[in-house]
Parts: sequence; structure tokens; C-alpha cells
Amino acid sequence: MKVFIVDMERCNGCYGCQIACKDEHVGNAWPPYALPQPNTGQFWMRVKEKDHGQVPKVTVEYTPWPCMHCDKPACLEAVPEAGYKREDGLVILDPEKVKGRKEIVEACPYQAIFWNEELAIAQKCTGCAHLVDAGKLPHCVDLCATGGLRFGEEEEFAQEIARAETMLPASGCRPRVYYLNLPKLFLAGEVWDPQANEIIEGATVSLTFPDGETLTTETDDFGDFWFRKLEAGMYFLSIEAEGYAPVEKTGIRLNESLNLGDFPLKKPGAL
Repeated sequence: MKVFIVDMERCNGCYGCQIACKDEHVGNAWPPYALPQPNTGQFWMRVKEKDHGQVPKVTVEYTPWPCMHCDKPACLEAVPEAGYKREDGLVILDPEKVKGRKEIVEACPYQAIFWNEELAIAQKCTGCAHLVDAGKLPHCVDLCATGGLRFGEEEEFAQEIARAETMLPASGCRPRVYYLNLPKLFLAGEVWDPQANEIIEGATVSLTFPDGETLTTETDDFGDFWFRKLEAGMYFLSIEAEGYAPVEKTGIRLNESLNLGDFPLKKPGAL
């Protein structure tokens, strides 16, 4: 069975996979798997972009997002006659059988199915089944410049799959696109000395998790600190530096990545 592996640490947001999909499918029919993809309005492989944090501590997350080629596809649960799952795991919507069946678009929980108004059919990523049949890679994988997008037999990627994640919803769909190194959320801030008007390098910053676990880091040569790959929840932060009174921040509710701003540390006795 085939799988896609997406390594988020290797994805640099070049949009090459999205462009490759357009290059392969716009204006091209690949019977019996697909009719031409429209030039606009559809992205069978799309790159979702999300900003994390607030200025000046911001990161951008790029997520390649094809059809998830689920083991239990919600689209085929809704309209069984519309397509099929191949023996290699790729899910195909039959161009002839999806004519007029617009309801299948809403059935996909990943919003990976599109409606072609001109042809009156539903369309989506085929995993470039026509290329796979010829022993080649899907075009998006073949053109990935960083190796962040890969495709092959499940057994080849067993070790990576064991530590990978799939995208929600996980309500029985069992997607076969696996993501490595998802960035999740972060907390960040800056520590400084308002008397000297200087940043404080090497301050000890501790973050306590909801379950009591604590992570510790030090401020860098910009006075910044970062805690990455956090889950949503409530956190407690404490900061200590030699010669300064410690500070604490309680009740930090993390739903999205957060720049906590600057933390001024004062020396004992300072006004």
C-alpha cells in the first residue's frame, strides 16, 4: 500500500508541489483517472500557509495538503458509486460516475474535493495514478526540491510512520498522508534590564506544563527565549537571572502561538 510522507522541517514553502500539480493536470486528461483540472479555483495539491505568533516573534507554517487517500474515505461513504480505492491505496473519483454529484464535495472532511462547474463533476488529487502505473512518482513528489514530500510503499516508511501524525479529523477516515515534525505552537518572549536598557543574556526561563512537567531554556544573545512544539493548554512561566529579582507569569492560556512580550528584571533595591 502506498503512502505520502510530508516532513514539515524540510518544507520551505516554495509552492513547488502546488505548481507541479497544476503543470501535470491543467489542460491534461489522464483517463480513466481524471479529466483536466481547471487553471483556477482548484488545488488538488495545495500549500496551506499559517502565521504563528505576533510581531516581532513570528514563524510561518507551510503545509502541503493533498487528498488524504483515506483507508475509509468519507467521500465514498457518502457516494459509494462515485469511485473506488485502488489496491495500492490511492482513492480515485471516477470522472464518469461523479457527474452531477456535487454533494460529494461537502462529504470530504479535509476539503480536498473540488467542483468543476464547466464539466459538472467533482475532482481531486489522484496521487498521479497514471504516473504511478508507469512506475514513476507523483509529479508533486518528483519536483519537491527539498525531499520534504515523499511517496512509496508503507513498509519503506515504517519507522517514520511510527512517529508521524495524521491530520484531523481522525473520525475513522484513517488517512494515508503522514506528517513528520509538525510545528505545533510556541511561547516566546524577551528578557531585559530596564535600568541598563540592555537585554539579559543567559537568564533561566522555566515553563511548567499543565501536568506539572517543566521545560527550561536560557535567553539567547538577543535576550529572547522560545518554547516550541507545545500543545494548547494553561502554562506557568518563571524567569531568573543572577543579580535580579525573579519574575513569574501564571495562567498563560495557549490556544495559538504567543509572543508574551518583554519581561523587565530589576535588581534588588532598584526603584
